Amino acid sequence: MCMLKIMKKSTLSKQNITTAITGASSGIGEAAAYKLAKNKNNLLLISRRKKNLEAVKNKCLKLGAKKVFIFECDVQKFSDEKNQKKINIFLKKENIEIEKLINSAGLAKGTELLQKSKSSDWDQMIDTNLKGLLFVTQLFLPQIIKNKGHIINLGSVAGRWVYEGGAVYCATKFAVRAISEGLRIDLRGTGVRVTNIEPGMVNTEFSRVRFGDQKKADAVYAEMMPLSANDIAENIFWCLQQPVHVNIQELVIYPTDQASIGHVARGEKSILKK
Repeated sequence: MCMLKIMKKSTLSKQNITTAITGASSGIGEAAAYKLAKNKNNLLLISRRKKNLEAVKNKCLKLGAKKVFIFECDVQKFSDEKNQKKINIFLKKENIEIEKLINSAGLAKGTELLQKSKSSDWDQMIDTNLKGLLFVTQLFLPQIIKNKGHIINLGSVAGRWVYEGGAVYCATKFAVRAISEGLRIDLRGTGVRVTNIEPGMVNTEFSRVRFGDQKKADAVYAEMMPLSANDIAENIFWCLQQPVHVNIQELVIYPTDQASIGHVARGEKSILKK
């Protein structure tokens, strides 16, 4: 009798265990949501675009997710105490327990040399890629620690190697790498795992947001085969599926056509022609 009661209690508690994904309305965040939905995960999808979130939620439910919650908020605004209070009330109301966090929200703005770049672009990159990640992570950390969970940060190869016109963007991704390593040290002994995934060229909305022009964005991936959002989602899932004693600290993932930043095989040299 006692054993049956214990098992029932454990099952009920697991029904509320949830994976939170920022930037879930498009790109890697969206692809990760679908991958986890297929594996019956509960999801909390966070993004500034409610209409897109609703569409992702509906697809996740069709794919097999048991529960899907959405919270409309730009991660840049997670520093606002009012927004922090709102999501805490939301979590309590919906009885959500965060176990895993995928920090997918991020962007680049502009490719001008630093001396010609706009400070408004700096602010947007720093507020999203750096401060947004920090505030979201800190907000969910108590529950993640309680549940001995896992934090996946979406960094970039730009967090390891710098390129012309990318000083500020690269700085934010270097910071993501530093935060991931520092957080892993700070969380030692808690059972929480921290992974930094650093992709190369991924064909998402990234370049369109950066340039504000679809033709320029398409040119970035012309005559070569970039990674897809699904490719990165598969690697995220693989990291999450490792046994609890295994922590994949970081993954650097390039498409085969990209040897390094600035060295890309196109046309006849591309894997597309092989």
